[in-house]
Amino acid sequence: MPERELTADARTRLSSRSSASFVTISRSIDKLIDSRKLTLAHYAYSYSAPKRFNRAMRSVWNWISRDCCRLLLSPIYRIYERDLDRQVRAYPMPRHIGLILDGNRRYSRKTCVVDPHDVYMAGANKLDELIEWCITLKIPAITLWVLSTENLKRPREEVTGILSAIERKLTLLANDYQVHNERIRVRAVGRLDLLPQSTLTAIRAAAEATHDYDGMQLTIATAYGGREEIIDAMQSMLREQLAQNRSLKDVIEMITPEAVARSLYAPDLPDPDLIIRTSGEVRLSGFLLWQSAFSEFYFTDVFWPAFRRIDFLRAIRAFQQRQRRFGK
Repeated sequence: MPERELTADARTRLSSRSSASFVTISRSIDKLIDSRKLTLAHYAYSYSAPKRFNRAMRSVWNWISRDCCRLLLSPIYRIYERDLDRQVRAYPMPRHIGLILDGNRRYSRKTCVVDPHDVYMAGANKLDELIEWCITLKIPAITLWVLSTENLKRPREEVTGILSAIERKLTLLANDYQVHNERIRVRAVGRLDLLPQSTLTAIRAAAEATHDYDGMQLTIATAYGGREEIIDAMQSMLREQLAQNRSLKDVIEMITPEAVARSLYAPDLPDPDLIIRTSGEVRLSGFLLWQSAFSEFYFTDVFWPAFRRIDFLRAIRAFQQRQRRFGK
């Protein structure tokens, strides 16, 4: 009898242990299934995630990889930049540099920036660095093409973003310590009557604040087109002669390259020695058509917001290595 009771008791304990083991195993299986469900759901979400999520992930990866590359290459770039700086300082600098600031939209797509204001403000902020480079190298004049007459035909949101960046930057320049300390003259050229009143107000404020300065000449070409400038110059000449009751024969005789040059938007500026275009496009698109007859051109694949001092020095070095004969 005791043996049978012992056996029954043992069986009870064995049954309890088996039940506990089963519960433990069952819970483990449940957890595994749940985790598997989560894993499957995660992968399902990843594959069906919207493009916005994928762009964000690419942006993070680009940012990490870019920072890693910059960290590894920065010592090499610093040495290379110092060598370039030494090279270009050994030769005469261009008196006037024109820049076609291209590649803002492609740079924004690469960095996943979507707001039109932020897209063009990134390029506008690059101007601070460019001014510093030109001051250091003692370059007397630069002209920046920031908005063409053709650009005004772009979607309204994009045009608003461009104009907003121009207004913001000109307002900052009008009150910038470096601009006043270096006596930099700021002005805008183009068909300014096509611009909204807010943009004109910012242009006038910057021009009036620096009107009497005799340092570097900073010219902003906005609502500008090279053909339009030549047409406007010719019309200005004809109106002037008409007001003086000149005969057609006399007017024809007075049309000379020198007379046309005096009627351009900025007749006091020398013709550009060097024109730089960023973003890889190899064309002028109408920039300074009259003035660029003997300019040297330099095209770089770098987008304007990513333009570095190294790229600027390379362009100047390329200019200095060319033999300018002016057709002679």
